[in-house]
Formats: sequence, structure tokens, C-alpha cells
Amino acid sequence: MKYLKTEIMVGIFMLLGIIAACVLALQVAGLVLNSKAELYTVYAKFENIGSLRLRAPVRIGGVAIGRVTAINLDGESLTPVVSIGIEKKFDKISSESKASIQTSGIIGEQYIAITPGFYDEDLGTTYLKNGDYITDTGSAVVLEDLISKFLFNSSQDAEKSKSNAAETTTDSNTDSTKE
Repeated sequence: MKYLKTEIMVGIFMLLGIIAACVLALQVAGLVLNSKAELYTVYAKFENIGSLRLRAPVRIGGVAIGRVTAINLDGESLTPVVSIGIEKKFDKISSESKASIQTSGIIGEQYIAITPGFYDEDLGTTYLKNGDYITDTGSAVVLEDLISKFLFNSSQDAEKSKSNAAETTTDSNTDSTKE
């Protein structure tokens, strides 16, 4: 009996530790067991979403204001359409705002950064509401594309300088034979 009570206490302690570790892992991963935050959904079309994932954060100035709720393909234009769930307490975002896909660090996760636009009722701007589209968007920068452009342009520049040097040598030889 003495050992049974100790074993039960250790078992309860271990069970609580496992539950606490699971809750911590879910919070670190950005998954919430019971989110009571009310959201409104806006949409944005991008040319290239890179490796943007579901539940990626949406930030203004580094502050998380929502998450990516869905990623679909527009049937007519064949461009990605991202559904963005924004917490209702952030309801003063101008319709002139810009949504761009950014990367945390060099090889970090991708997220949507919203740059607030101006708001002026006289000019006809409004606040974003459920179902609106963000028209000003910036696609993801794909690291592989940048590297290939750099390497391709570097090799073209080297070939141009070689051909220019050859032409200069040919022109100087032609000039010296004329004398």
C-alpha cells in the first residue's frame, strides 16, 4: 500500500507534465486549442505565394493581428487567393493598405505583412470589412530566383566584357596597321 500511493502520485505528476508539454507545444506551433477571438476575413491575390502556409501569421509592424485561413486558386485568372482572418479588434485597417509576403530571417517562415494605407473619407477610402479584397499586394521573393538571376547576369556581364575586350584589341590592331 505504501508503494501504491507513491506510484499513483508519480503517475499523476507524469500525466500533468505530459499535458503541460502538449499545451506548450501547441502554443509554440501557433495552434490554439480553443480560440475565442472573433475574426473577419479579407482576401488578397498574389502572383506568387512562395512557401506560405495555412495558419501563417499576419502582422502589422511585427504585431500578429491574424492568420492565413485558406489558400485557393482563382479559377479564371489562375492566381493564388489567400484568405486572411483578422481579429475584429483590428477593424481600423484602411482599404488602401498593402499586403506583402515576407520572410522571417534568411530561411525563416513566411508571413503576410500588412502596411497600413491612408484613410480619408473625402477621397472615398474605407476600412476593410468581411469579404473585402486587398488590391495592393506584393508577392513572395523566391530565393532561388534571385540566385539564378544573379548568376545568369554575372555570366552575361563576363561574356560582354570579354567580347568588348576582344573588339577593343581588334580595333587597336586595325588602327596600328593603318599607320
